[in-house]
Amino acid sequence: MDITENNLQQLGAYLQKTLSIDPAERRAAEKFLESIESNQNYPILLLSLVDKTELPIHMRISGSVIFKNYIKRNWSIRDDGSDRIHANDRLVVKQNIIRLMLKAPEQIQKQLSDAISRIGKEDFPDKWPNLMDEMIEKFSTSSDFHVINGVLYTAHSIFKRYRHEFQSNKLWAEIKFVLDKFALPFTQLTNKMMELAQMHASSPDNLRLIYSSIILICKIFYSLNFQDLPEFFEDNMQTWMNHFHVLLNADCKLLETDDKDEPGVMEQVKTQVCDNLAMYAQKYDEEFGTYLPLFVTDVWHLLINTGVSVKYDLLVSNAIQFLASVADRPGYKSLFEDPNTLASICEKIIVPNMVFREADEEAFEDNAEEYIRRDIEGSDVDTRRRAACDLVRALSKSFEDTVIKNFSIYIQNMLQAYRENPQKNWKSKDAAIFLVTSLAAKAQTQKHGITQTSSLVNVTEFFTNHIAPDLNSNANENPVIKADAIKYIMVFRNQLSRDILVSCLAPLVSLLLSGSHVVHSYSACCLDKMLSMKPAIITRAELAPHGDLLLQNLFTAMNVVGSQENEYIMRGIMKSLHILQDAFVPHVSTIMGQLLSKLDAVSKNPSKPHFNHCLFESLCIVISVVCRLNPGPEVINSFESPLFPLFQNILQQDVQEFVPYIFQVLSLMLEMHKNSIPVPYMSLFPILMQPLLWERSGNVPALVRLLQAYIVIGCHNNQIPADKLPGLLGIFQKLLASRSNDHFGMQLLNTMLVHVPHNDMEKYIHQVFLLLFQKLTSSKTTKYVKCVLVFFSLFIVKFSAAVFIEMVDKIQAKMFTMVLEKLYIAETAKITNALDRKLCAVAMTNILCEPTFLKDDSHPWLPLLKSLLETLESAVAATSFAVEESPSITESAELEGFQAAYSQLLYSGKQEVDYCIDVSDPKIYLAKKLHVLCHSTQKVKATLQGLPPQAQNYLSAYFTAAGVSIA
Repeated sequence: MDITENNLQQLGAYLQKTLSIDPAERRAAEKFLESIESNQNYPILLLSLVDKTELPIHMRISGSVIFKNYIKRNWSIRDDGSDRIHANDRLVVKQNIIRLMLKAPEQIQKQLSDAISRIGKEDFPDKWPNLMDEMIEKFSTSSDFHVINGVLYTAHSIFKRYRHEFQSNKLWAEIKFVLDKFALPFTQLTNKMMELAQMHASSPDNLRLIYSSIILICKIFYSLNFQDLPEFFEDNMQTWMNHFHVLLNADCKLLETDDKDEPGVMEQVKTQVCDNLAMYAQKYDEEFGTYLPLFVTDVWHLLINTGVSVKYDLLVSNAIQFLASVADRPGYKSLFEDPNTLASICEKIIVPNMVFREADEEAFEDNAEEYIRRDIEGSDVDTRRRAACDLVRALSKSFEDTVIKNFSIYIQNMLQAYRENPQKNWKSKDAAIFLVTSLAAKAQTQKHGITQTSSLVNVTEFFTNHIAPDLNSNANENPVIKADAIKYIMVFRNQLSRDILVSCLAPLVSLLLSGSHVVHSYSACCLDKMLSMKPAIITRAELAPHGDLLLQNLFTAMNVVGSQENEYIMRGIMKSLHILQDAFVPHVSTIMGQLLSKLDAVSKNPSKPHFNHCLFESLCIVISVVCRLNPGPEVINSFESPLFPLFQNILQQDVQEFVPYIFQVLSLMLEMHKNSIPVPYMSLFPILMQPLLWERSGNVPALVRLLQAYIVIGCHNNQIPADKLPGLLGIFQKLLASRSNDHFGMQLLNTMLVHVPHNDMEKYIHQVFLLLFQKLTSSKTTKYVKCVLVFFSLFIVKFSAAVFIEMVDKIQAKMFTMVLEKLYIAETAKITNALDRKLCAVAMTNILCEPTFLKDDSHPWLPLLKSLLETLESAVAATSFAVEESPSITESAELEGFQAAYSQLLYSGKQEVDYCIDVSDPKIYLAKKLHVLCHSTQKVKATLQGLPPQAQNYLSAYFTAAGVSIA
């Protein structure tokens, strides 16, 4: 693509169409832009459009977003070494993007700054060494705050990854490079800003600009100091701490805002300063210790004088977190040990910040999703309540008795106030339950709830006296207290007895019909967590009596406006179906109708990934259970008939989020046909071979599994003829070239090796082995070595060790010996999967007992046997070699974290394959093979004497178990 006015106009037209309200026009424009991404000059044309001031601002912003996403997708070199950006384009982008970013409007500036951050992650500093110099020159010579803030925002975008990257020599080298160049001018800029803040104390507009720069400065300070305390900042700690002290105590009336929700620049500055101080208190207490009393006083006064408005929430949270960081360190115990100090902290900081405020009530009623996210998902890290809890826990480490005593009094007083007037004083009970729920925990996990409690209350007694009555009252009465009661069960589910939990089922099922979104969501979430407990507390026998009403109420709740895509309800449906199994079959048509209706609705605009995942999981459970109970093509067809048109529409519309799920469901249904591939599936097969589908990484795992199903079923009745093999092997070769997908390529190859007729596969095997060895030479990884070992072992088990030896040595003389030494002897014991270890063990046994192998004395027979014994006896190998059943049928499986690109459906019936199913125990198999070998070849018996004593003991135990001997 040449940089011409005509091309700029055409590209601008497509940018305009990406903003269209017509989804078809918008999608077509997006697809076109994606299709020309690899063209030379494409990013230069995009930047040129973004820079055109005569264009409408919305088009320029759209162009900057598309450019940022283009960089995000393409700047990294791919695993297979391919580069979708021309070298000259890379150079031109880096030469111009800083200049363009600094003169662009703020909305565009942030997009370009994020793009610079992405480029910097890949290229800085090695391939972009002048980036720091260019940025420093800009903020050191400019008095334009737009320029200064642009540079600071970009620096923040680049440096913030230092907060979470693993320590490495490369990371240390990069941070040192940055500090050597950046630290001094950065500190000088900070000094200048603090002086300007004093000079312009009477000008709100100037102050707002100055403090917007100081916010970014404080964030950059956090990033640069996170990994370790840099020598420069240690030497200049006095300067920085003086600035932080001034900022914490700044009382700038001119910058106060009337907005009760959004923090102003002063609140943001003080919030980040508290964050910085908490980091220093946690990480660098020795160097920071002398400043602590000063800052504890500063923060104390800050908390006492800060209001209850939402805009102060993050500031108050970070300020309390700073106190918690200090209280958590044994060396600072003296700052808090005075009983009056502890009482004052409880009275003036902790309790006031646990009270249910008007803003919380509004969120409960009007923004249930955000309320739930903060309250039960562990996302309330930045809330006042969570910070107050953390402070109490920190204080409890050193002063547990005093803290418990103080809060016991508060809890009793709050409950008494509620008893006296429940309608007026319900917030008192809310605070009491919150204190108990939050503070009784000594140890807690998201998966298991509370695992260890303090002596604050008797958990069971508190449930009986204060939770059960609210749980069993009218479903729509006092919803906040209802939600608190349900949360109590969730949190203490491992401390409450089985009888109590079973007794909670009926009220929880009823509360699914509550008109409060929070209450019916909490009820669904609580049921899910109770059904997921291990060992299982709520079994099918306990759940079945409630099953019909449970499913009915769950689907009813999901049709309430605002909860149509409620992930807690959908997960509750998924878990209930899994536990109920046979019990839901009489209602399968109703259930499928609800699920299909929901799938059709959400496919038009997927927005809730966890909801969508559980929806597909639920479909898989229904299909698996019904078809397991009633095997046969008629039953499978009853699911395929309504699903195929829906799936076809989703595939035609290219709903990317759903495509991998659809392939997994198709795999599940196709695998149930067993004997032949139905016509609709065969018409889909050519589409699956199209390269475009394989370009998206999220499609790959699901596509491989689906192709495996085609191969397993179709190769035995010639539905997948020999002329399709080159296409399948082409996919294998493409996947093999990718570091991230090579294991999927090997899975596909394994299936082909087992199921494709040998006569068809034979002419390609030599080339396959060449490819495998080439990758071992050029791109060896632990993951790939394991995959190759499995393939080699499968080849040996299927075709014999002699054929394998001949195949490998034909490629290069004596290469088989290298395979034994570098792969089997060195790497087999590292394989963790039980069935893969079993396969390798059987293959190694076959090699050891292969006559052609024994004839060559140069082969490492004894070392191979030692490696085999190590593989069989290591801790990992102690696990069962039997095939594990799918979690979709046999056990309750927790959903793994959702991944945007691909998320495996745990209930889709995918099972591991035991390629040595006729070998029940590889130890006994080895013993019997050695027994035969020793009686046919005398030198083997003598060679075995060379084993270490422990290894001989292992073999002796195998012989005894097998009922054979070598005598």
